[in-house]
Amino acid sequence: MVAPEQSPLHTGMAKTPFRTKTSSFLTDAILFVGGAMVALLLVWSLWSFVEPTPNSSPNFSSPVTQPNAAVSEAFSAEDCAEIAASGSGVNLRHDTPAPTFYDDPYLSYTIDKPMKNWDEKRREWLKHHPSFIPGASERVLLVSGSQPSPCRNPIGDHLLLRFFKNKVDYCRIHGYDIFYNNVLFHPKMKSFWAKIPVVRAAMIAHPEAEWIWWVDSDAAFTDMEFKLPLERYKEHNMVLHGWTDLIYDKRSWTSLNAGVFLIRNCQWSMEFMDAWAKMGPQTPNYDKWGKTQRSTLSDKLFPEADDQSGLVYLLLEEKEKWADKIYLEGEYYFEGYWLEIVGTLNNITDKYVGMEKEIRGLRRRHAEKVMEHYSLVREPFLKAAGNGRGSWRRPFITHFTGCQPCSGEYNQMYSGDSCWQGMEKALNFADNQVLRSFGFMHRDLQDSSSVSPLPFDYPA
Repeated sequence: MVAPEQSPLHTGMAKTPFRTKTSSFLTDAILFVGGAMVALLLVWSLWSFVEPTPNSSPNFSSPVTQPNAAVSEAFSAEDCAEIAASGSGVNLRHDTPAPTFYDDPYLSYTIDKPMKNWDEKRREWLKHHPSFIPGASERVLLVSGSQPSPCRNPIGDHLLLRFFKNKVDYCRIHGYDIFYNNVLFHPKMKSFWAKIPVVRAAMIAHPEAEWIWWVDSDAAFTDMEFKLPLERYKEHNMVLHGWTDLIYDKRSWTSLNAGVFLIRNCQWSMEFMDAWAKMGPQTPNYDKWGKTQRSTLSDKLFPEADDQSGLVYLLLEEKEKWADKIYLEGEYYFEGYWLEIVGTLNNITDKYVGMEKEIRGLRRRHAEKVMEHYSLVREPFLKAAGNGRGSWRRPFITHFTGCQPCSGEYNQMYSGDSCWQGMEKALNFADNQVLRSFGFMHRDLQDSSSVSPLPFDYPA
């Protein structure tokens, strides 16, 4: 049995190598059987989680639930237009002298004290800070984190730094803010539970952000151009990668992944996280929740309550309260299992190079700040690429579940070298998309240290 990752904030860990295989490519029966087999293989990784030491483009149509009024939508178009017309942009040097929720001595950032009337508090704060109103509905804060102490794996800190750089690059390109945490916000909520108090505190610290986006430390953006289709989720408050049939028909703990999720900054989310956290190790009923999760989910074999099983449990047992506001994404790699992705990256590179050889506009030099424009220019030429498993479109997020860069441990289904080499390849694949705007690239995806200048009109 191998001990889990030492990062108290790393929540992807070796939860399941059964990852992002979209339902359009695999039958539900195969998915369920695969998940059950993997669950058996992965008991070793979760058994010791009690005390760890540290295009075609997707069809972006979604079922419409009852209207969900976002806080950012409470302001009229005239309000936003008037502020935008002033040309002043976001004012980072102004704070209102009027009292806000921050002046309440009973305000708590901690998970153990419920937040009430959060939508009203956010709305009032935005009214006092009107420069943040334009664009509020698409404002995203990405949150991630890792352990507070040095890694045991000699290359662990280097790998975590590269994963962090990857997230910073993506956020810079798309105008998102980022918060990287390496301390426990609750001393008992370690390992995969650590993210819940961090996300909750981030909501309070950033009332200007409509969405908080948790991305595990071992997940890399491998399509730096793709941007979250937030319009697709306008009637929802949480987005996860998962499959409805595996939740409700198979009652499987591998039916979704909790290592990457998007959650709206609203009162619904505050209440959902309270319900989610009640199954965590900080509660006196932690052992009981482990037994409850295990009896509820058909393929959960390990005894401890975990966050992913907790999500599935809430969808099963409190469906009417939560399910309508949770979007289970399966049409693109919202997060994808690395083992099915890494081997395709060279072929994907060749496909994109071939595309650029044919289309002069795609190989035009440009400033990094207008990278999103070239994403839109490229999109019509990706119609034949497909999405997900078997596609030659760049995978959006590659998630290294089962590999633990900080501890150096890994799932016994594969070798440690395959983990670290896979990470290097995926990170260089992503880095090439960034370096392109700076006039350089890695010629070899397994060589992180060497880059070459790009000639004019490359790759003509």
